[in-house]
Amino acid sequence: MPKRLLLFVSLAGLAAPAFAVDPAIKKQLEKLDPSTRLEQSCDTEAMSRINNDSTGFKPDKVIAYTFKDPIAGDNSLQAPGAVFRSKGDWYHLSYNCITGPQHINVRELDYQIGEKVPREKWDKYYLYD
Repeated sequence: MPKRLLLFVSLAGLAAPAFAVDPAIKKQLEKLDPSTRLEQSCDTEAMSRINNDSTGFKPDKVIAYTFKDPIAGDNSLQAPGAVFRSKGDWYHLSYNCITGPQHINVRELDYQIGEKVPREKWDKYYLYD
């Protein structure tokens, strides 16, 4: 699992606007196995969308599997137990994501932002500053 987090941290720095896949991100995603690629593409897109919406959140990380395992389909991912970090705090997140067959281009993404995760629960769920 730490390997997945490390990979996400490196991809997060390359986040691009919604639906546009930067060539550098595409090259990194192509190196991943299909299931990891699906999750990373959807996480990166969720981060980009939240960053660009009018809520004021500025996420720097999204993790799809914190509170519940994501459910993967052929070209889709449901992440009802995701989280994101913004300005040093973690927030519950759920999303549904549909990609193309290569799991690189996100075609649809719906998300809902939940409550802030209390700091006293961070250790239990491996969340960090």
